Amino acid sequence: MCVATFAFSQQSGYSAKGIDELTVKADKYLTDLNFRESLRYSREALKQSIALKDNYRIAYAYNTIAGNYDELSENDKAIYYYNKGLFYANKTDNDTLKNWLNNNLGNMYFFEKKHYEKGIAYYQSSIRYSEKIADTSQILFTKLNIAWAYFDIGLYKEGQPYLEYVNRYFGKFGRKNLKAARLMLNGMLESHLDHDKSADIFFRQAMDTAVATHEKLDLSYTYQEYSKFLNKIGDYKNAYRYLAKFDKIKDEVYDEEKLKRAATEGLNLELDEYKRAVDRIAAENEVQALSLRKSQIIVILFVISLLALTLLVYILYKNVNFKKKVNAELLEANQKLILAKEKAEEASRLKTQFVSTISHELRTPLYGVVGITDMIADEHKELVRSPHLNSLRFSAKYLLSLVNDILQINKIEEKRVVLESHVFNVSDEIHTIKDSLKFIANRNRNEIEIDIDPEIPESLIGDKLRLSQIFMNLVSNALKFTSDGRIIIHAKLLKSIGERRYIKFCVIDNGIGIAQEDQEKIFEKFVQIERKENDYQGTGLGLSIVKRLIELFDSEIHLHSIPGKGTEFDFTIAFEYNLEKTREIINNMEVDLSTAASHEVLVVEDNKINQMVTRKILESNSYKCRVVDDGLTAIEILRKQKFDLVLMDINMPIINGFETTRRIRQFDMETPIVALTAFDKEEITEEALSAGMNDIIIKPFEPIKLFQVISGQINKRLSK
Repeated sequence: MCVATFAFSQQSGYSAKGIDELTVKADKYLTDLNFRESLRYSREALKQSIALKDNYRIAYAYNTIAGNYDELSENDKAIYYYNKGLFYANKTDNDTLKNWLNNNLGNMYFFEKKHYEKGIAYYQSSIRYSEKIADTSQILFTKLNIAWAYFDIGLYKEGQPYLEYVNRYFGKFGRKNLKAARLMLNGMLESHLDHDKSADIFFRQAMDTAVATHEKLDLSYTYQEYSKFLNKIGDYKNAYRYLAKFDKIKDEVYDEEKLKRAATEGLNLELDEYKRAVDRIAAENEVQALSLRKSQIIVILFVISLLALTLLVYILYKNVNFKKKVNAELLEANQKLILAKEKAEEASRLKTQFVSTISHELRTPLYGVVGITDMIADEHKELVRSPHLNSLRFSAKYLLSLVNDILQINKIEEKRVVLESHVFNVSDEIHTIKDSLKFIANRNRNEIEIDIDPEIPESLIGDKLRLSQIFMNLVSNALKFTSDGRIIIHAKLLKSIGERRYIKFCVIDNGIGIAQEDQEKIFEKFVQIERKENDYQGTGLGLSIVKRLIELFDSEIHLHSIPGKGTEFDFTIAFEYNLEKTREIINNMEVDLSTAASHEVLVVEDNKINQMVTRKILESNSYKCRVVDDGLTAIEILRKQKFDLVLMDINMPIINGFETTRRIRQFDMETPIVALTAFDKEEITEEALSAGMNDIIIKPFEPIKLFQVISGQINKRLSK
């Protein structure tokens, strides 16, 4: 590497051509990973560009400077200089430069800061500028970065469409220096899909291409990803060899002496920035001095004009008194507003605390209900097909979901509830709802009829629990407002578009109906239409929740009602029909319990019913289980005995689950600890991770979910 004395000409006049020559050299040194020289040339280019007040070249220089700090992993400095570059680029009409800077900021926030939404926003801005100037090559480059960003955090499904775009147009618009990166990303995707043979081919092609195109960093990234792939398929020897190659390149690029020289030049660059700031302050002081001199002249003129203004003194005096009075009133009003604000904040805090407490207190007994229901089904096989037991199980799960939605109605309105993907049968779900509502139907002497279109596929993919909530609310409403009548549930396949099956659902009753003036009100929260002859009980939340849940499915509910004749609700939802994905979801639900008998789990739980349920679930699936009542006992046992995993309750006497975990981590960093709690996951995630917990399961839960987490954590520990 060249370390000769560096000197620039100190001529007073600069030119755009001279600045461009400096930036070309700075970019070349950056490509060669010679950070010191790249920063020196960029620094001089920046100084000359500022002297010429050339916003385009100022922005370009800042982009190169930020690129150096990006490669040096000094993320905050890189973001600072990229933002300065974008500030000056926005003063120009050059969309290409805006495109680059938005792309680079996207990389920083996505890869380095893990602010994924902010990173994607910058990427989308970059794509918009590329489309504006019809630069398909840059669009391809940005989409390659987006695919890489999603793959880096394991979201292969989200990143795959971007990689497919890159593969489709790379032959025509792809840059030579991106070939290795594209091949490496294909290898990562194929590895994720367990296409090991094609993954190996892509990784090897990526390495050969990186060597041929002299892309040293892409070669190091490929070594790293290939090492992960080899480790996944069990080739540990070669995995270690390629990891060593990655470390070697990393050591070459980030040589300590090289970094020291780059840091020195970076310091000079920052000194330049400080000097410019000082010069700017000095200029502002000079302007202020000039303003002061003008003020002195104004004072003299004021003294000369004082006699002419004497007549205005009385008016000014009255005006001052008026302002004092108004200010006093404003201060009093401001004090009231501050007091009201403090009360509102306190009310909000108490509401949050109340919701958290109620959520925990409701979920805890529900865990016992669900767990004991499953225990009855396991111990009494003759009741497995009992509609009563199935209705009890369904109702408990429905109650849990309803409790969650009532406690988090604001979360639903803000569309922060995410629909899940389950494989389900429409007919089975509706018949289960019918069975669970037989009691209400019999009380009002009603019949429930079901009409399912035979064209509807047997297995669909969608959020069956949310769909069940919709039907539970609509059908139970129909049953309450109907006596000696019929409730009909229709499900008809309207159309098929690709993998989407659009199904129209109707719930029809011949009950009392709804007056026209009340039909808009019934979807509001806590609203119940007044009835003169009957007392209809309820929270007034049912139809409000139904409306918001249907909106989550990107649909809307329609109401047709005639007072005295009946009511009809209908809505259309598109579900996914994909046999391959259906098999994949079912396979993902399967847990290998063949080795469960060799694993021992410590359960830390103070609630006796929950102890019994959790123990029964584990032991019925061949796990060895030991239960303790509090955290201190758990710590004492773990000092003497090794367990494969710990299930830790949070809300316990003496010391809670967080403090228990912190004390365990002082002497045991290996045993996986999973929080088993009734608290809302969003409330405790941060504290759970900081305490040293590995995962969180919310009670009540599906046993299959518990075993997936246990199996995953144990396998992760054994693979280290």
